[in-house]
Amino acid sequence: MSAGGSATMDFLGKVVNFLLLFGPLIYFARKPVKALLAKRTADVGQTIHAAAAGRSEAEAEAEESRAKMAGLDGEVRALKAAAEEEGKREAERISRAAADEAERLKRITRQELDEQARRGLGELKSYAAARAAAIARERIRRRLTPEAHAALIDKSIDKLSKIHEERRPRS
Repeated sequence: MSAGGSATMDFLGKVVNFLLLFGPLIYFARKPVKALLAKRTADVGQTIHAAAAGRSEAEAEAEESRAKMAGLDGEVRALKAAAEEEGKREAERISRAAADEAERLKRITRQELDEQARRGLGELKSYAAARAAAIARERIRRRLTPEAHAALIDKSIDKLSKIHEERRPRS
């Protein structure tokens, strides 16, 4: 054989060996491989379908979130305005309460001052009366000598006697 024929024979031998080795392998493995590939294709299809559904759902949620975010600005402004209004009302209520408390304190202070003035006036009157009585007593003591005192007593007795005689029934 020639060198060219040997190369062809060598090639043909390798092809026959290949077919003998891999032919039955392909024949017996074709159905399970085909089923495996079909299953794998179905799994990939389901995964793609699930991903598309998830994507649609995520896009819907994202759109809903965008709508909520747009609404939140309005809600925040409304809440801020409500809080400011409530703050104004509370400030007015506190102001009114403070004014009422100040008026109550003024009224109590006036009452206390009036009471102190009445007590002071009463004390002043008592002091003036006691002082006047003391001055009068002192003047009477200085002017009423034992002789003047005896004369007053005699005069009083005479007056009482006259009154008694006038009241006495005359028989």
